[in-house]
Amino acid sequence: MIRLVLCADDFGRSPAINHAILRLAGSGVLTAVTAMVGEPHVREAASDLLAVEECEIGLHLTLTDALAPHADAELAPDGILPRCDRLAAMTLAGTAPLGAIGREIDRQFAAFADIFGRPPAFVDGHQHVHVLPGIREFVLHATKRHSPGAWVRSCEDRFVNLLARGGDRGRALRSAWLSRGLRREARAFGLRTNDGFAGLYDLRSNRLFAPRFERFLGRGLGPNHLVICHPATTRDAGDPIAAARVSEYRFLASQPIAQLARRHGLELGCFQ
Repeated sequence: MIRLVLCADDFGRSPAINHAILRLAGSGVLTAVTAMVGEPHVREAASDLLAVEECEIGLHLTLTDALAPHADAELAPDGILPRCDRLAAMTLAGTAPLGAIGREIDRQFAAFADIFGRPPAFVDGHQHVHVLPGIREFVLHATKRHSPGAWVRSCEDRFVNLLARGGDRGRALRSAWLSRGLRREARAFGLRTNDGFAGLYDLRSNRLFAPRFERFLGRGLGPNHLVICHPATTRDAGDPIAAARVSEYRFLASQPIAQLARRHGLELGCFQ
């Protein structure tokens, strides 16, 4: 049976996000959690996350839209990382400060090991910037060096699957297009990737999460179908996707997720 890896992003960003993730992971709903090592609330909750069984902890590489007081000024003037669209444009134009990006990636791997006492089980990127051409090579090199047993998130999936799931097709297609070739390149480094990918939608919309989630489970690719989520117990002031976070949490905390997965031919569990 195809494995459903249900992963929550953004651990460490706020207490409300941490609480949601810890509750869902502790109840067996989440099988993977990705941590932002530069965020202010990651250390205080790290031991609680480490205590959760059957849940992998990964590194959510953060190169955009966050404070980064220790990053090179070339990447983060005034200690602020660039917006995602700006970094994407720079990488595609060949003008991104790749040296500074490589050093920041290494710094975040080191910070993860310091916080959690071990290397990450998997690696991905905030706003999926880890898949961008130019940046992905640094990510693969760093993963091979710091955590050779880790798997790397790919946003690739079959075109027909992306269309059939509905939702924000444009966002899903764009991420899949930017990820093209990542699986092949990861294999060349001896690294694994997920096989299917879902969970992208307009997090600022007001539509219900429940019907979206069922579509994310459809047409899963084996053996590891990855679905991402962004839960929080309450709204954080200033968070543009706060409403979606709370909606996701309420749904995931109240539904028999493993049962829903089996209905779609999936078995909820860790990456294999």
